[in-house]
Amino acid sequence: MRYCFLLMALISQLAMAQPGMVDVGMHKQKEGVWVDSVYNALSFDERVGQLFMVAAFSNKDSLHVAQIDNLITCHNIGGLCFFQGGPGRQAKLTNRYQSQSKVPLFIGIDAEWGLAMRLDSINRFPWNMTLGAIQDINLIKRVGDEYGKQAHRLGLHFNFAPVLDINTNPKNPIIGNRSFGEDKVNVTTRAMALMKGIQSHGVLATGKHFPGHGDTSVDSHHTLPLVNFSKQRLNEVEFYPYKRLFNEGLASVMVAHLSVPSLEPREGYPSSISYNVVTNVLQKELGFGGLIFTDALNMKGASSFKQPGEIDLEAFLAGNDILLYAENVPKAFEKICVAYQDSIISEERLAHSVKKILRYKYRVGLDNYKPVKMENLDRDLNTPQNVAFQYELYENAVTVIKNEDEILPIDKIENEKIAYVKLGDDKHSPFLSTLQKYTEITEINEDNIDSLKVRLKPFTKVIVGFHKPDGAWKNHSWKAEEVAKLDTIAKYSNVILDVFAKPYALLQVNNFNKIKAIVVSYQNTDVSQVVSGQLLFGAIESKGKLPVTINAAFPVNFGLRTRKIDRLGFTAPENVGMDSQVLKGIDQLAQKAITGKMTPGLQVLVARRGKVIYQKSFGTHTYESNQKVVNTDLYDVASLTKMVSTLPNVMQLYDQGKINMDTELGNMLPIFENTDKRHIHFKELLSHYAKLQAWIPFYKNTLDSLKRPSEKYYRKTADAQFSRQVAENLFIRSDYQDTIMKAIADSKLLPKREYKYSDFTFIILKDYLQKVTATSLDSLSYKNFYRTIGMNHTMYNPLRKVDMSVIPPTEKDTYFRYQTIQGYVHDMEAAMEGGVAGHAGIFSNAMDIAKIMQLYLWKGHYGSHQYFSAKTFDDFNTCYYCPAGNRRGLGFDKPQLPGQSGPTCGCVSPASFGHTGFTGTMAWADPETEIVYVFLSNRTYPDSNAANELSKQNIREDIQKVIQQAIIK
Repeated sequence: MRYCFLLMALISQLAMAQPGMVDVGMHKQKEGVWVDSVYNALSFDERVGQLFMVAAFSNKDSLHVAQIDNLITCHNIGGLCFFQGGPGRQAKLTNRYQSQSKVPLFIGIDAEWGLAMRLDSINRFPWNMTLGAIQDINLIKRVGDEYGKQAHRLGLHFNFAPVLDINTNPKNPIIGNRSFGEDKVNVTTRAMALMKGIQSHGVLATGKHFPGHGDTSVDSHHTLPLVNFSKQRLNEVEFYPYKRLFNEGLASVMVAHLSVPSLEPREGYPSSISYNVVTNVLQKELGFGGLIFTDALNMKGASSFKQPGEIDLEAFLAGNDILLYAENVPKAFEKICVAYQDSIISEERLAHSVKKILRYKYRVGLDNYKPVKMENLDRDLNTPQNVAFQYELYENAVTVIKNEDEILPIDKIENEKIAYVKLGDDKHSPFLSTLQKYTEITEINEDNIDSLKVRLKPFTKVIVGFHKPDGAWKNHSWKAEEVAKLDTIAKYSNVILDVFAKPYALLQVNNFNKIKAIVVSYQNTDVSQVVSGQLLFGAIESKGKLPVTINAAFPVNFGLRTRKIDRLGFTAPENVGMDSQVLKGIDQLAQKAITGKMTPGLQVLVARRGKVIYQKSFGTHTYESNQKVVNTDLYDVASLTKMVSTLPNVMQLYDQGKINMDTELGNMLPIFENTDKRHIHFKELLSHYAKLQAWIPFYKNTLDSLKRPSEKYYRKTADAQFSRQVAENLFIRSDYQDTIMKAIADSKLLPKREYKYSDFTFIILKDYLQKVTATSLDSLSYKNFYRTIGMNHTMYNPLRKVDMSVIPPTEKDTYFRYQTIQGYVHDMEAAMEGGVAGHAGIFSNAMDIAKIMQLYLWKGHYGSHQYFSAKTFDDFNTCYYCPAGNRRGLGFDKPQLPGQSGPTCGCVSPASFGHTGFTGTMAWADPETEIVYVFLSNRTYPDSNAANELSKQNIREDIQKVIQQAIIK
């Protein structure tokens, strides 16, 4: 052993392994020298040992490890094929086993859809059938690249992929989703792309299962399947991908255990041990000169035919080079040795396979073997780019096969009432939660069909999701009652069916006529559910095509395109040029805020280029509570109300020409006509440049001598004169708004014209909007924006619509209302307006706020609506008084000017805009980077008068800085 290693070390100095597969042509002489030197240094037993590749597991006990050790040291086996386990454990075992082998081992894995097929703790890739729906072949090449990278990093030299079987039998129990589909050209182009990707990283690909396992009705793991086609048919169909891939450099082929009478006339004789199949057809007729593997020899399709040892010998005699997964290596070894001694196996035949094995070992760099590096193994295998890639793959795979009356995408959501019904027996929450981010979706759970009909009657559309466990060999069949339920729903409702299962599952659906739309999402993964939910609402378009035929109406290669609508979508950060690892810094800052008791809880959302890439909630509703904040909770957003409710309505009036930059306040509202404020221009008013006072504590004038709400102004129950609710069991005079407006009109202007932030601006604008439109502001915002955008979680006075349990409280009020403020607006003046004010009062969550911020980024456009013109947005997002030291746009806050403090990290562009709120909120958008950032909290709980540590510690600004640092491109 030592001699051989010294010899190989010497030769390796002449032929150092290159990154990737060694170019055979350029290094043929060096390769030959290495192969001959190693072969000549091996004993007969060591040569025979090279023929065996045995199964290894990294999830088994020490007895299994000892057995592998024994096979390496005593029988000199040539390779291992790893199956179940984990990447770290496998890497350690690989290094252990390699250190014991005289000739470096081939390490292979059967990972048709990536390492996650066999190993835990690895990012998954879609099945081949899902990839078969993708039309962009470059994406398949990239999948192969990732397979190759991962395999190479883990010390693997073979991936037993791609599957070249053309799945023409929908009832095939073992291939199915493992195939790229039923069309030979589609299978070939995708398999070729995958092969090239794998082999570009020095990992050998294996085409399988020759001569073709796609039209079988039984599983060769359990019995011998029959392929009863003529040789002409096999040559035209089943052999087609092999011939094409042979011409492109496929390294190896795996021969299946099949009964193929047209190729092997002996009845029930497995193709894997047929000389005619392996040598005459594969090598001589098709001209394949690469490595030839048997399929696993422990499979019943082979092992039932002959005993262990005998089957191995027959396989070698048939022309196979490597005997995979021998049941009994010592017995097989003995049988081959006896055959050699009896001249059944010649030296030439043995040398042919062993030297071929050594040539390929040279080509993958085993002349210069290096152990697997353990450092950063998990990080290298599970890259953020792989996670991001899943979104891109499913976005290109999901297939729409029916879209009657262009029901998809669901467009005018303001006119819809949508239900969701789940069928199948697997998870559905990622799909449902994605749908609910676009509009209100009601999940209906009802087993009784008659009751279900009644409950679904009020809905304009019903989305039916068929969710089956995401396993390639899992049962994806419908239960009879599920088919009946679908038929009934489709008969009485407008149904959109989304199938999260293999496309063959649709074969059980009796009647498609009444179903309005059908979407095939192929797999029930989290990513496929999120992607499919986006497609239904138009955030992405459909691109996939069926890889197999469902019926005459839905044949192979059929797929419809749907429109894309400008709505927020969802993806991974890397897909929009952001670094997910850097974004993890947000978690640390959020936790710092929670731990430091700067706020009990918070929500953070980041979107870029129209895609939400980060959405998380932290902490609890209160310091005393164990109720965790979730993404759907509603926060009092305080002054974000200005930008979320009042401002867009004002912008619409401006867009309609009902108001302009020079409109004077006296002309807007009569109450100011005879005051010193009558000549304040609209532009000055919205730029906080009108010399208005910051605020007046209006509530103090309504307290009695004990500083409690005075009976002159408040009642504990509502009536016609006291109709505006300020808090629980507290109602103010209905006409007190007039008193507030008069106080503003009578207030003194500041002596100097300079930037002064004032709540008066938006208190005034609410009054103006309501008078001009004859509509209350809450109704106006809902009608003009929220209902059409899908901001179903944005509202004034939320307790009229939602339960208090979803609203974190903002304060334990000890100076005005003397109660815990939960579900009622925190701002005192807004509360005195009955919770509906121009400057405060909106409750929302980060997702909804992001929608209107994205509307601004898209310059007034969202969904299929143009709410105001791009020019209007640009007019309002202009800093008119920056030369005078005032950073403000019209209604929007802007980044601080040089030398001044301000609301941002100081690292966003001058074109950016947004607002902050007293309760600890912030929403900011940047047209240059296309980033939306939303931060919501209840930092005022329990005491709004306590020091604002959230602001002092710059939590919101530091998170914004992390977001900027995460930009890759």
